[in-house]
Amino acid sequence: MDSRSRTTFLLLVMAQGAHSVEEYVFRLYDVFMPARVISGLISDNLAAGFVVANIALAAFGLWCYFARVRPAHPSAPQWAWPWVVIETSNGIVHPAVAVWRGEYFPGVVTAPALLALALYLGSRLLRQPITTQAPG
Repeated sequence: MDSRSRTTFLLLVMAQGAHSVEEYVFRLYDVFMPARVISGLISDNLAAGFVVANIALAAFGLWCYFARVRPAHPSAPQWAWPWVVIETSNGIVHPAVAVWRGEYFPGVVTAPALLALALYLGSRLLRQPITTQAPG
């Protein structure tokens, strides 16, 4: 991965962190069943479960960056692509739900940043040579 792609990946992980804070502050775990289920699997206290899940997500994103993406490991694109897919989905679903409900939906403010960064990173990854090495 080139330096712009690596920087964009880090910005995407940071934007996900901001997105998680917005979702927590506005209690996504109270209004969105998947967030409620995941939070509830971790703790009976949904807020605490949500925090733990999102800290784990942020830690994994930072691991991906520092262990694979930043050092330009040959498997870096394979670690970046799932982030592109997930954050593109995040960037589409939050605004779609807000429009469908006709009101604010937790995460909708930061969703456009996720979408823009994910699409930009995906476009950069598509222009780079494909490696055949599996993640790891």
